[in-house]
Amino acid sequence: MKILIINGPNLNLLGKREPEVYGSTSFEEYFEELKNTFPEIHLEYYQSNVEGELINKIHEVGFTYDAILLNAGGYTHTSVAISDAIAGVTTPTLEVHISNIYKREEFRHKSIISKSCVGMISGLGLKGYELGIRYFL
Repeated sequence: MKILIINGPNLNLLGKREPEVYGSTSFEEYFEELKNTFPEIHLEYYQSNVEGELINKIHEVGFTYDAILLNAGGYTHTSVAISDAIAGVTTPTLEVHISNIYKREEFRHKSIISKSCVGMISGLGLKGYELGIRYFL
């Protein structure tokens, strides 16, 4: 099984950015834990702050991977193009958010990408990525 985790803008700052919201662990540290927890799965990780690069990565793996876990960050609420990219590929995508987007600012309550995803995990911290992997298993 091949699963790609894609993180969008500002998620490269995990562990440093707003630790009261996102925790103090970097995603790279957490990703190592995930690989140790799921040694039987080919896990990859990609992060970009650039919308077009996220779309290119979805296109690149969207017909050959078994699953995508996507935390589109702020693009969740603004990117029709990312939603269209998810809808245009055959690999199922699960939307993941570290914080509970419904307990945050009102503009974060709407996800443009949700309609193209198989589901959403929101507000369970980094554990949401592990739960997403378990869903696909």
